[in-house]
Amino acid sequence: MITRLIGRTRQQESVAPEVPPGSRIYAVGDIHGRADLLRQMHSLIHHDAYERQAPRNVVVYLGDYIDRGDASPAVIDLLLDEPLPGFQSVHLKGNHEDTLLAFLDDAAFGQGWLLYGGAETLLSYGVRLPRPGSSAQELERAQAELQARLPPRHRRFMAELRLTHEEGDYLFAHAGLRPGVPLEQQQAHDLLWIRDEFLLSDAEFGKIVVHGHTITARPDVQRNRIGIDTGAFASGTLTCLVLEGAEWSFLQT
Repeated sequence: MITRLIGRTRQQESVAPEVPPGSRIYAVGDIHGRADLLRQMHSLIHHDAYERQAPRNVVVYLGDYIDRGDASPAVIDLLLDEPLPGFQSVHLKGNHEDTLLAFLDDAAFGQGWLLYGGAETLLSYGVRLPRPGSSAQELERAQAELQARLPPRHRRFMAELRLTHEEGDYLFAHAGLRPGVPLEQQQAHDLLWIRDEFLLSDAEFGKIVVHGHTITARPDVQRNRIGIDTGAFASGTLTCLVLEGAEWSFLQT
């Protein structure tokens, strides 16, 4: 099923935010191990771009490729091996990739990570799960197994992920921005993890912020931000925001 919603942000203003002329931008929300939905979304994006024939097509993935779903390795393989032809691909980092990388360096991060999606990722890479409330030795055993089983290119992919991307009047980040802090001074932890301070703010950020990280039943369109994490791992609905000129729309699986 394709859901398409079309509108304009800041309709009350005389000048709506825009992306660069000749560009069509696709922003994909949190995938969380659902390679099946990513394939569906790629098909939707491909057909939409073919119909529009924009001179420049860009797809921005907002992070959280892993955890919660059962096919995290397949998601990364798909992004690496089957990029959308003719597209510029931008891969941003999510807090879940950040945590996996932290666990590879310090096994103590595993205790929390296992509770919010890490268990599914360990299983998907063939790692035996530590028992609940496991000892430091058990976490170190799982860490060593993941270090051995994680393909070097997967680790490199996650390590090289970007924190932000800008297109015209829009800025893309996984979680959001800290209000009152200039764009160039935003901290990585906020870009990956922030919630209420950003979500409840009516501050101007200098650009419309497109983000994931916080699940909503429908795309969350506000005056200063657009949230597109629709809980794909559980809902089956992966959302993509489409921007061209001053118009926006959504594609959904």
